[in-house]
Amino acid sequence: MKAILRKTRISPKKANLIAGMVRKKNVQDALNILKFTPKKGAKIIYKVLYSAASNAKNNFKQPFEDLVITKILVTKGPTYKRSIPISRGRVHPIAKRTSHITVEVGLDEGEEDVEDVDDTKKGIKKEDSAKKDIKDESKEVKVGKEITKTIDKKTDKSDKK
Repeated sequence: MKAILRKTRISPKKANLIAGMVRKKNVQDALNILKFTPKKGAKIIYKVLYSAASNAKNNFKQPFEDLVITKILVTKGPTYKRSIPISRGRVHPIAKRTSHITVEVGLDEGEEDVEDVDDTKKGIKKEDSAKKDIKDESKEVKVGKEITKTIDKKTDKSDKK
């Protein structure tokens, strides 16, 4: 459930400021914010967001009120190169920047516990990460040829001073 607008005549920096205002918001709230924002980018993003929401409603039978913006991506498009003539036959270049705007909407899903998700993404179980922390607390350091010494991290930092 997305809509894409390509090669629109607004710089990506300006469009991204407006996109940042409505990221992760309810579609109805975002449309209201964009409607009353006095910027060129607000009108452009309003149309793309409304198109994405209409696609979800018509094509996927999703209720308009439950939709949430899952992703707004503003990327750099081609730059139109123009120039202004100045004195002595010289020119000053002008870069007319364009943007590609992608808006994805979806149904609001419940938030998960962030810590559990991060550990499972890394492939580490909670017990393994606890064991790893215990192993890191002490180190064996070879001082001479035969002498080994166990050092805690706290004492190791004080030795360096």
